[in-house]
Amino acid sequence: MCEFKIIKQNDGSQILEDIVVLSYTENNELLFKDILGIGEIIDSGLILDVNTLNQTCVVLEHPLVKDFINLVKKINDNTLNKAEIEKFQKSLEKLKETLKS
Repeated sequence: MCEFKIIKQNDGSQILEDIVVLSYTENNELLFKDILGIGEIIDSGLILDVNTLNQTCVVLEHPLVKDFINLVKKINDNTLNKAEIEKFQKSLEKLKETLKS
């Protein structure tokens, strides 16, 4: 059985270990469960790399990830509306204002 160490790409720290289930909840939160079924959730994260050779999973945490996953799912399901796009655009605009040229 492959048990993963979860590494946070943002700072390289190991945040979990002995994880056997990697999935997303219905609310687009990243869910990790160990062999006992005990779960941990990352509210807004993206799996970047899963390596079975060294048993690691690298994740990226950022507030925009959850909303982006939701947007893509709704595009795929053909249920996206203009208000949802505008909400995401506002989040991007806020981020843009914090960046230096």
